[in-house]
Amino acid sequence: MFEELTGRMEVIVRNLRGQGKLTEKNIDDSLRQVRRALLEADVNFKVARSFIDTVKEKALGQGVLKNLSPGQQMVGVVHRELISLMGEEAAEIAFAETSPTIVMLVGLQGSGKTTATGKLARFFLDAGRRPMLAAADVYRPAAVKQLQVLGEQLGVPVVSLGDGRSPETICRVAVDRAGQEDCDVVMLDTAGRLHVDEEMMEELSGIRGAVHPHEILLVVDGMTGQDAVNVAEAFDRRLDIDGCILTKMDGDARGGAALSIRQITRKPIKFVGVGEKLEALEVFHPERMASRILGMGDVVSLVERAQATIDVEEARKLETKLRKQTFNLEDFRSQLQQLGKMGSMQELVEMMPGFNRKALKGMDMDEKALVRMDAILSSMTKHERARPVVINGSRRRRIARGSGTSVQEVNQLLKQYNMMQKMMKQLNRPGALEQLGQRMLPFR
Repeated sequence: MFEELTGRMEVIVRNLRGQGKLTEKNIDDSLRQVRRALLEADVNFKVARSFIDTVKEKALGQGVLKNLSPGQQMVGVVHRELISLMGEEAAEIAFAETSPTIVMLVGLQGSGKTTATGKLARFFLDAGRRPMLAAADVYRPAAVKQLQVLGEQLGVPVVSLGDGRSPETICRVAVDRAGQEDCDVVMLDTAGRLHVDEEMMEELSGIRGAVHPHEILLVVDGMTGQDAVNVAEAFDRRLDIDGCILTKMDGDARGGAALSIRQITRKPIKFVGVGEKLEALEVFHPERMASRILGMGDVVSLVERAQATIDVEEARKLETKLRKQTFNLEDFRSQLQQLGKMGSMQELVEMMPGFNRKALKGMDMDEKALVRMDAILSSMTKHERARPVVINGSRRRRIARGSGTSVQEVNQLLKQYNMMQKMMKQLNRPGALEQLGQRMLPFR
């Protein structure tokens, strides 16, 4: 997401580096390009105009530090205003003092509402909550079944009456059952339409009046751009929503909806969907998102993802093995599996500050490489993984056949493992880490 906008911003900053200082002329030239970049990213034109006016005022003001380069000054101002535009801080779910907390999900058909319900249930489970799902979309074919499948995957109860009962009744029953089954969050998956219409709004208003949800979250397809803003306005007028979940953001290189909704509706974006898996839901942090847009990376999210994925005890064992130089292919396999849980390689690289976007585009980010490597390692015997030196030519052919790969790929994996071992030996030598640190310094 934001790929196009980030690329344009990087060009604008690069052009400013050659300037001696910020003047009204070069600020105007830069902001003209920023405005065009925002509009091309499908940001609402009123939002873009207001943003540009604010940035110009701040850039020409006395608040800009004189010891920074023009590019750094402009990045600083734009970064602060992007954060302000998207809501300053992450907005949390307002949990009820007395359980259960009722979360009602609304939106148009096709926005990813049912999937978002499953992802949010996974989010609550990870936070130690006990969610229950209510299948209140009785119109879309297979909607109830889809929610039941998600519930089974998560081990979460799903209320679906299936006997012609009204959505309002289903939601009431779900809230009652939640109290009986000790569930502290009830999530209502409501029906949508292909467009905003009176019948749908009446039904949603009826559900709201019947169960009094603590949170009404609008699920919006992030790929619809400015249309997402119009949808958000319509739902907010009728239901007074508490926030939004932007879905399919991994498939949109523009990201205009994320920059427009908060400013137009004054309601926060609470979550963004960044993939198909149930764990691919992120809390929306304006500051981190602003850093990503400006190509500054997102180290905090990267560290959080690593902490949620990596087994601390396993990491300690690995450190001991590396120091004793007893790291084998079994350990190599374990590390690859943990890396695979963190997300796609492109996602992880983009979170790193200072990565070269052009170089990344030229790289062949083979997302299935980890899967093939795991297949190769799984095709080996325990003895082979523990003592890689025994893997001769005939064993390599057998491993390749068993994993559905080629002997060349098996050789490549073993080569990578051997290179890692050599690197670890070098790092274990006295003073090696100090030497490595000196090489990494930008100025010597």
